[in-house]
Amino acid sequence: MMRSQQRETASRLLVLDDDPDIGQTVRNMAENLGYQCRVTTRPDDFFEALDGWRPSHILLDLVMPEMDGMEVIRHLADRRCDATLIISSGLGNRVIDAASRAASQHQLNMAGVLAKPFSIRDLRALLGRQPPASPVPRPVAGAMPEITPAMLADAIQTNQIGLVYQPKVRCAEDTVTVGFEALARWTHPQWGPIPPDRFILLAEREGLIEPLTRKVLVQACATMAAIRRTRGRAADDWSMAVNLSARCLTHFDMADKLVTLCQLHGLEPRHLTLELTETAAMEDGVLALDLLTRLRMKGFQLAIDDFGVGYSSMVQLARLPFSELKLDKAFVAAAGESREARTIIRSAVDLGHQLDLKVIGEGVENGESLAFLSEVGCDFVQGYYIARPMGKEAIGGWLDGRDLG
Repeated sequence: MMRSQQRETASRLLVLDDDPDIGQTVRNMAENLGYQCRVTTRPDDFFEALDGWRPSHILLDLVMPEMDGMEVIRHLADRRCDATLIISSGLGNRVIDAASRAASQHQLNMAGVLAKPFSIRDLRALLGRQPPASPVPRPVAGAMPEITPAMLADAIQTNQIGLVYQPKVRCAEDTVTVGFEALARWTHPQWGPIPPDRFILLAEREGLIEPLTRKVLVQACATMAAIRRTRGRAADDWSMAVNLSARCLTHFDMADKLVTLCQLHGLEPRHLTLELTETAAMEDGVLALDLLTRLRMKGFQLAIDDFGVGYSSMVQLARLPFSELKLDKAFVAAAGESREARTIIRSAVDLGHQLDLKVIGEGVENGESLAFLSEVGCDFVQGYYIARPMGKEAIGGWLDGRDLG
């Protein structure tokens, strides 16, 4: 949507609800809040207004006779709708929350949910709320070729894949930095940025994850060493986190090689945190246990990533020597609206502390999420509310702008 169009449609609410009385009530509320409002009861009329009127906000009822709300959500995703979406229903909170998560998974701009009946205050709160983060731009069909193993191998060899760094801070004192997470980014010389979800899985499937991980580790260690040189003792306890695929856990001497890499850059193993992904995909559980135990013995930190998503997370937490537990960002993002997400986070934080683990909340997009994580005792946080991932050249300026305590 062009900027001029955004100004035009800055206060337009389009409602789809099969109950005309509810629609009229919402129209009265919206107009009292200064919004133009159109109410539709049939999907055909709704999509015609969506294309022709271009609303800034959509209020969607989930239960309708002709096309239910989930069908509408899928159509909105197919149309790459950029309006801010509010889901409303008289169904239970678990169903509404699930629909909200589905909309977010489809990269729609979710403002939140409204359980019926709701007040004008409830509606005002969501109409004034910005989506937690802009969705990842979707590649236009035909704009980029299918990524092949040969393309990825060449990208690794020719250093097309670099890193950005997202800061990690103390939850209770969000001005106190404790480290960074290194995130791989591929910039193709012809096609430009290629999102990680298009090449990480390919690297794992095609046996390229080990050379990719080596490149990432070397760059991450070099950046951490540079940070420690410029920040001195203030950075002595900071760590650099690097994602480690379970498919890399195939060589018993990996711990020794990582120690050597740290020594080359003047780091100690404690300055490197390995975030283990896809723990359920370990084919050799005995070798993984041996290797991860050696890593911990040598002083490396070990985090279980995306905790709460995989069915095997609890099993892996019990059997492997993790030092950190990283809450999945989907729960953090939903904490403001979902009682279930808050309950899971509370339980995970308590579980982590009972096991003497540090707990990290990722995906913190607003002050509400930060306040809740602080309330339940989460140790560290990261997310757009703290800082977006940045190039290594921007780290110094970002740190200079903060009170490092």
